Amino acid sequence: MVQVIGDFPFPTSAFSRTAARNLGVKARVALSLAVLAGAEPVTHLAQRLGVSTKFCYQQAHKAADSLAEAFADRPEDEQTLFELPVTRPWIEQLVLSLVLTCHSSFRGVVEFLATMFGYRKMSVGGVSNIIQRAVAKARQVNQAQDLSGIRIGAHDEIFQANQPVLVGIDVDSTFCYLLQAAEHRDETTWGYYLLELQERGLNLHHTIADGGRGLRAGQAAAWPNVPCHADVFHAEYQLGQVVCYLENRAAGCTKAVEVLQRKLGRSRQDGTREKLAQELESARREQAKAIALARDIRLLADWLQKDVLAGAGPSRVVRQELFDFIVQELVQREALCPHRIQPVRKMLQGQRDDLLAFAGQLDARLAQVARDLNVPEYLVRAVCELQAGDENTCVYWQEEARLRKKLPNLFDPVQAAVRQAIARTPRASSLVENRNSCVRNYFFLRRRIGDDYLELLRFYLNHHCYLRSERPERVGKSPAQLLNGKSHPHWLELLGYQRFERN
Repeated sequence: MVQVIGDFPFPTSAFSRTAARNLGVKARVALSLAVLAGAEPVTHLAQRLGVSTKFCYQQAHKAADSLAEAFADRPEDEQTLFELPVTRPWIEQLVLSLVLTCHSSFRGVVEFLATMFGYRKMSVGGVSNIIQRAVAKARQVNQAQDLSGIRIGAHDEIFQANQPVLVGIDVDSTFCYLLQAAEHRDETTWGYYLLELQERGLNLHHTIADGGRGLRAGQAAAWPNVPCHADVFHAEYQLGQVVCYLENRAAGCTKAVEVLQRKLGRSRQDGTREKLAQELESARREQAKAIALARDIRLLADWLQKDVLAGAGPSRVVRQELFDFIVQELVQREALCPHRIQPVRKMLQGQRDDLLAFAGQLDARLAQVARDLNVPEYLVRAVCELQAGDENTCVYWQEEARLRKKLPNLFDPVQAAVRQAIARTPRASSLVENRNSCVRNYFFLRRRIGDDYLELLRFYLNHHCYLRSERPERVGKSPAQLLNGKSHPHWLELLGYQRFERN
């Protein structure tokens, strides 16, 4: 026999023990609505369906609770924004994002999954396995990358736990083509990895590096026709360290003079006062020498940084003359502080041509600007030197007005071309130092999976898009995209995952 309640039929067998169990979802909904409507006593309804009145009331309460929740007035921040299909591949994507994007430790990932998702099946070993599988896929992507578009490379050696890591960065796109842990950093090691890169299509016009002997010897052996320019940052930094030392020493001499002056003022008219007066006179002479030396070396350091090694400045020939003048002045003052000045002077003297190699490239680019715009080269050079001036001074604007008169209707195009030429002439390997700061944040991975993590890290840094940059053309693009000029899938998709997209 079948009873009909609302639009749903109910199979009935009087007081059957399994009648309640046999009711489907739609039948339970109809039963709940019938009880809530009160069209018929619950006892009669239960008897006809072969269920207990308790069961009828339970279904009615469930329906009432559901209706109350559906029509409840919730605050906006408690409303469900969207739902996620949490699958095993999605969990793996979350693990990789937490480790690579958020720099989370393996135990932090485990705790996050347990806290936010109630997912307690993930262990530290499980996180390690996910990372290891990603390393293998990342290595395939790295090996398939086209390196033929790189022209200027920046090389350096960074250290992690006293182990050298060899680094190579494309100056234009910031693409990292070398990130390799090695046992040594000698000529043989550098030469091996540079030859390997050459076999993969890397063909550089020149490189920029510091004075590392193994690095330069390895490049000279592997790439004898590729010049290695010196990094101007290290030269400026080392001379700046000398300036700081001398200024601190001058401040110490000044303090010593002040102390002796106070002692002399409190002393009596006896032999002690005469001795203090002699000491004060000697201290004043040392103070004068220290102040003068610090002032002179500061001036030389400013000339080196703001005139000789600056991006906007005179021609290479003039820079060489100024450079030699600075070195000669250091030689004359070397005896006043030999343990500080002599090492820096020797470094500058030995690396002059490498430090000023960028100036020769800038000269060539400025000459090309003069030819392209049909402008005298000396005026292009004047516009270049103007870029080093201070826009907050009257001298700058007076010089600009003079050049505008000599270049009617052409000053703005010339200035734009000159600024582009300066920007395209790199002088330092600072991108490698920046990469070092990035790698240091992932050092915890080395303790878990070894040096292979560098392969995954190189893949991530090359295919992760810049959220912000001082150069607007880089924002929203990855180093790989900047290198090849082609868009590519998200880095998770390159690892074989399908990302979640909201409709």
